[in-house]
Amino acid sequence: MTAIDQSKRAFFRTAGLGAAGALAGALAPVLGGSAQAASKKTDLTPEQALQLLKDGNRNYLTEGPIRRVQGRERRLEIARGQTPFAVLVSCSDSRVPPELLYGRDLGELFIVRNAGNTVDTSAIGSIEYAVAELGVPLIVVMGHQRCGAVDAAVSVVRDNATFPGSIGAMIEPIIPAVLSVRDKPGDFLDNAVRANISRIVKRLRQSEPTLLDPQRAGKLKVVGAHYSLEDGSVDFFDEA
Repeated sequence: MTAIDQSKRAFFRTAGLGAAGALAGALAPVLGGSAQAASKKTDLTPEQALQLLKDGNRNYLTEGPIRRVQGRERRLEIARGQTPFAVLVSCSDSRVPPELLYGRDLGELFIVRNAGNTVDTSAIGSIEYAVAELGVPLIVVMGHQRCGAVDAAVSVVRDNATFPGSIGAMIEPIIPAVLSVRDKPGDFLDNAVRANISRIVKRLRQSEPTLLDPQRAGKLKVVGAHYSLEDGSVDFFDEA
């Protein structure tokens, strides 16, 4: 972690949500326009935002009419500022495109993607920005069937496997989830994928101060989701 990262985290934790908003305002030109352009926020509640995603995935499954507003008018509209209604913490896997499987348009989802849908300093900062500055009411942590990153972590636990370069460090945060289900009946990999999702949901609900106040006020919800590569369905869980 760099000195800048440490300083940013310390600022968020010390000053809380109000200060996070101030810092996010300073970051706005980098992450999506000026603070003024980003001042418009969604009116959706967490429950309404979640229902939109559920409805979108249901439409995706039934191959219903695709809702798309991605022409010049839409591009010009969101060039003035973004108003996403959900954060998607998702895997980098090319088979898991959030906008497509939820049937959403440009500017509607704030997406944080990496192999294994883990949350490091960069991911946490991005999520905090979306909540504090953009007013996003919903965070979805979405893993998927046969995740390669989780499978690699399983091979470390089960076979003492090693990986070149930075791959080992990348999957290290997933290993505790794998260990937690090592003796659980059922498919080891699928259990590990779901445990990894649940661990991240728990972290975002409990250990990130910038996210606690809006959750307590009922303005933010964090849920888990599992995407099936085979049938395209999303199973939402940990919705409490």
